[in-house]
Amino acid sequence: MDDEKSIKKFSDAYKQVSPYLGLGTQLAATIILMFFLGRWLDEKFDTSPIFVIVFSFLGGFAGIYNFIRTVLRLNKKNKLEK
Repeated sequence: MDDEKSIKKFSDAYKQVSPYLGLGTQLAATIILMFFLGRWLDEKFDTSPIFVIVFSFLGGFAGIYNFIRTVLRLNKKNKLEK
């Protein structure tokens, strides 16, 4: 009986946390993708650090914006369910 309760608690906790697990990877992927896009554009147009810097900051801002927006949306959803 105790095993069933602990499994149920673990499963409930995992259901609450699972939407947040991929957010860090998504944030990092956005920044890295934008960095390499900037690097590619710099090589194409021979404008060495300009596009890398601009696109890295854009990727950082876009990633953080998406991270915060998703967390707020998930928190609002969790409050409505309770």
